[in-house]
Amino acid sequence: MKKLYYTANVLLILMLVLLGSCKKNETVHLSENTKAKKVIEYKKPNSAISYQIQNTKEWLKINEADSSKMNIVYALNRTDKANFKKLDSVVIPADFTGDLVYYMPFPLHVSALEEVSKIIIFSYPTQTFGAYENGELVRTGPTNMGRKKDPTPTGLFFTNWKAEKTTSTFNDEWDLKWNFNIENKLGVGFHEYELPGYPASHSCLRLEEKDAKYLYKFADEWILKDKENVKVKGTPVVVFGSYNFDGPKPWLQLKSDPKALNISESEIESQVKPFIQKILENQNLREANQTTEL
Repeated sequence: MKKLYYTANVLLILMLVLLGSCKKNETVHLSENTKAKKVIEYKKPNSAISYQIQNTKEWLKINEADSSKMNIVYALNRTDKANFKKLDSVVIPADFTGDLVYYMPFPLHVSALEEVSKIIIFSYPTQTFGAYENGELVRTGPTNMGRKKDPTPTGLFFTNWKAEKTTSTFNDEWDLKWNFNIENKLGVGFHEYELPGYPASHSCLRLEEKDAKYLYKFADEWILKDKENVKVKGTPVVVFGSYNFDGPKPWLQLKSDPKALNISESEIESQVKPFIQKILENQNLREANQTTEL
């Protein structure tokens, strides 16, 4: 009986080990599939999106306490809480039931970016940004970029160094929070700062604090070989287009055409295509460097 007891225990342990092994393999398999096919479920509005222009003070009297509505209208008008109240009139959607992505111009998926693990794209014409992981939009929101006198440079950049708080190179009285440099010589970066509702910066890319914090964690810093040379660049950042500084705010067009500012998947593809080889080469270099460190 004792022998049978021990034999039964050994068999039970073997079965548990095998089950644990199978479970572990299954988890890894699912994890790999999830990474390859990352899809985020966003809530669509209940009705077709349309917009109105309303008096700011009158609209605030009824809606200011609704934070979900406020977050959407801040983004739509490319501004923040403090500056929203200063505007005479603002763009307001008729239906607030959808997630923010449906009120912003960036496409939810870009096939041409499926091989790119991470990228941030800034649109000068629409004053918005989109962050993508393997072609899926994971974050979007408003930005206020460089003013007419000090435009934000366009093209391909990579995130360099970051600092939770640093001082502006234009004015040492300006504190920049959640700053991520993308052009070291010119001192250009994205960071939290007030959004008056139009391009007003000295070439940097201003963000709401919540977006600045997100991108601060989302993007990778460069890896230095030594004090003078970069071994691996950070996360790719593409800035494209131009802004009509002499015309009305572009988002006012949404009243007559809700799709006026929409950025198509093909447009993103055409903007990124000239840089895709450099982006993937740096990505492969970073992955190889991480493997070496392990």
